[in-house]
Amino acid sequence: MSKRYMGRRILSVSVAAALALSLSACGGQNSEQEDPVAAETGGLGAYDETLVCNMGRSTIANPKFPEGDSYEDNAYTRYLKEKLNVEVVDSFEANGEDYDRQVSLAIASGELPDVMRVGSRDVLTELVENDLVADLTDVYEEYASDYIKEIYDSYDGRCLDEAMYDGRLMALPGTNYDAAPCEIFIRQDWLDDLGMNIDEDGDMCLTIDELEEVVRTFVDKDPGNTGNPVGLAFAPYLTAGDYGGSGYTMTAIGSAYQAFPGSWLMDENGQVYNGSTTEGMKNALAKLAEWFQEGLVDPQFGTRTWDDITALLTNGQTGIAFGPWHLPDWLLNNVRSMDPDAEFSAYTICDENGKVNVIHNNACSGYMVVRKGYSNPEVLIKIANLFFDDIVNDKNLEEEEPEVYEYITTVDNSARPIQVELNKNTYLVDEYSDIKNCVEGNITMDEVRSVESKTKVESIKRYLEDPDNAEVADWSSYTSRMNGMGLIDHLTAADQFEWFSPVFFDTTKTMETNNADLNKLQEETFVAIVTGSKSIDEFDTFVEDWNSRGGEQITKEVQEAVDAQ
Repeated sequence: MSKRYMGRRILSVSVAAALALSLSACGGQNSEQEDPVAAETGGLGAYDETLVCNMGRSTIANPKFPEGDSYEDNAYTRYLKEKLNVEVVDSFEANGEDYDRQVSLAIASGELPDVMRVGSRDVLTELVENDLVADLTDVYEEYASDYIKEIYDSYDGRCLDEAMYDGRLMALPGTNYDAAPCEIFIRQDWLDDLGMNIDEDGDMCLTIDELEEVVRTFVDKDPGNTGNPVGLAFAPYLTAGDYGGSGYTMTAIGSAYQAFPGSWLMDENGQVYNGSTTEGMKNALAKLAEWFQEGLVDPQFGTRTWDDITALLTNGQTGIAFGPWHLPDWLLNNVRSMDPDAEFSAYTICDENGKVNVIHNNACSGYMVVRKGYSNPEVLIKIANLFFDDIVNDKNLEEEEPEVYEYITTVDNSARPIQVELNKNTYLVDEYSDIKNCVEGNITMDEVRSVESKTKVESIKRYLEDPDNAEVADWSSYTSRMNGMGLIDHLTAADQFEWFSPVFFDTTKTMETNNADLNKLQEETFVAIVTGSKSIDEFDTFVEDWNSRGGEQITKEVQEAVDAQ
């Protein structure tokens, strides 16, 4: 199939957006203060009188608070009171789906908290259509710091656009930086034992043929000495909606064929289509089916659970794992615990032109809204400035605010009175640059930008001092940052990424009723094609069935939504 232009021009928005207070919802009852409270000029000016802001708070079971602290009274809320004279009062606290129910109840009653997080654009649209939330366009422009605006500018409008209605900013979106590509972690100790140099040009990319050679060699030679080697092991669902969920999927393989299953993309004629139904998807499945017949794909594919595949890795039956850059931190560390000699190198797959095809994540992750009629809607922006500019960029935070610094390193982020994240889209390469340069002595620890990166520098240095006897946690830090992050940095610097932009991330009416059936149809068909129960020619039948069972109507609805933007 000819290459499709899957991108679209993103509307540039002058409002570069301030951060979105995460779950803060001023709930249950609204603040008594309906008249504006005067504040000092600027994005960090304190209020003359104490400003009470009621919030609904999303909680977790164990945020690791010091004794006596709570979501309403902790180092972060005390710092907010000290710096801005803002007092947080939690109208409700709830975990997971219970929080979503509290939000739904607030919307149904029309009694919103002063500030509240919503998780989806569908809910935001409901709030806007019912005139329940404040227009933040002007307060954002006036109060957002330059750094906050830089954060949003790094997404080229893709984040702010998701909170825009008729050209007005109706919420502050949390950010979701790109974390592409899906990486392939391969047992480097096995490659060394077999005398294999699989990356002679040093580009950290493998072609489909080069990956096949590695898999075939591992299956034939059984470097794990198990007597029952397994080549490529995949989860039954095969595909993932984003790179963070790409563990044990075919995402990296699909990218070589410009197959982005589940993503809504646009062709050169302005027509939207679903990436699960393309010729590229068909070609990717054909390759997996070919490998299955040759014994290079797990013979029990389709029946193994996630835990089963993890066991294949830890038992030494397979030495290849697909997933996000941070896979060593929470999965491959189990392999290292079982086998102290295990080492993993990170690669990804390129197409026949040497390009690594990737899609942009949904740049938005949650929204913060302010109740319409609240006395001081700018408080959301000021809190954003405090937590994602002032604190983040304070090089002397550990000395000046030791309690806040301790929270950053030990307490869950849900403790903040702002429960979305704000990071530049370049976050990963920026962090890698800091870590690498500090480890190599090119910059001092004080020049490292984030607290998390400083802890990783310390961990990596411990590993490098004695790799053979290093703690697993230090090995994981080294492997995820220097290898996993390092791959992303290398591909970025080499301009090897070919980016494609999904045009729709929301839910249409027919999706609500038909998506479960369509997802089941896709999984069952893809597994059947790979295992040979169905021929690759039946992919065309799948597309027909997908359309007739709601896919065609959904595509029409997505097209209408995109055209209306």
